[in-house]
Amino acid sequence: MSETAAADHTWIWQGHRIHWSHSGDPASGAIALLIHGFGASAGPWRHNQPVLAQQAEVFALDLLGFGASDKPRSCLADEPPEAGAVRYCFDLWARQVVDFLAEVAQVAGRPVHLIGNSIGGMVALDAAVLLSEAGRPPAQVILIDCAQRTLDEKRVAQLPPLERATRPAVKALVRQRWLIAPLFRFLARPAFIRQVLRQAYPSGNNVDDALVALLHRPSTDPGAVESFRGFVNLFEDHLAPDLLARLQLPVRMIWGAEDPWEAPAEARRWRDTYPCIQALEVLPGLGHCPHDESPEAVNPLLLNWIGA
Repeated sequence: MSETAAADHTWIWQGHRIHWSHSGDPASGAIALLIHGFGASAGPWRHNQPVLAQQAEVFALDLLGFGASDKPRSCLADEPPEAGAVRYCFDLWARQVVDFLAEVAQVAGRPVHLIGNSIGGMVALDAAVLLSEAGRPPAQVILIDCAQRTLDEKRVAQLPPLERATRPAVKALVRQRWLIAPLFRFLARPAFIRQVLRQAYPSGNNVDDALVALLHRPSTDPGAVESFRGFVNLFEDHLAPDLLARLQLPVRMIWGAEDPWEAPAEARRWRDTYPCIQALEVLPGLGHCPHDESPEAVNPLLLNWIGA
C-alpha cells in the first residue's frame, strides 16, 4: 500500500491557533491521534503518520505552546490571572485533546486510539480519564516512553540528597523571566538540539537536518520562551500511576531499552501493578523516541494494536 501524505490545518481553540495534520480516509473507521512530547510537535511523527494512515484516519496535534500552535504567556499556579495568559499543565492539554476530538475529528462513535510519546503520553492518559468520565472512553491508549516526571513534588523523597537540598533555590530561579529567556536561547540552539538528540536517539538513526529544523523552528516563535517557562515550572501535576489507576480501558506501552530519561524498569513496574496495561514492548538499542528512531520496529506494533 502507498503512503498517504499528511495535510496541515489550523483550528481555533479558546482563541488560540492550533496546528494539526491529517492523513487517511474517514471510511477506515478507526481514528488515531498522535500526541508529541516536550519540545516537539506533529513533525516527529513523520515516519509513522503516513503508515498508520493505511489503516486509520490519523491526526497529529501540536499542543498549545509547541510546534506551530500559539504560545501564549505563561501564568504559574500561584500567580494572579492575566488576560491572554494560560497555566500550562496536563489538564489544559488534555482538554485540548478532548475538544479536538469533538470539534475537529468528529468522532461520532468511532474507535479512538490515543498515542502519546513522553509528556504526550501523560496528556493521552489524562484525556482518556476525561473521556471515560464523560462516557466516551477511547478504544485504547498507547504510551511510547511515557514521562515519569521524577521532578514532581510528589517524588521529591526519591531524589538524591543534593538535589533535594538545592531544589527550593532552583524552583525560585526558574520562575524568573530574566533567567529563563537566556537559558532558553542557549538550549534552543541547533547545535545543542543535535547534542540532545544524540542522547535521545542512541542508535543515531534518523537524526538528520530535517529533524533538527523541526525542533528548532518553533523556538523562534513569539512566546516560545513563555511556554518553556510554563513547562519547566510544572512541579506539581499528575503522575502516570495516578491516572493508570483510574482507567479500565486497554493501555499498551512501547519503550526504548536505552531511554536515558525514562527508565524501562519503571515501565515494567507499571505493567506489573496496573490491570489496564495489556502489553509492554521494550525495544533493544532504542532511546526516548523509538517511533522516530526506528519506525520499522514501532509501526508494525502500532498497526497491530490499532487493528486488534
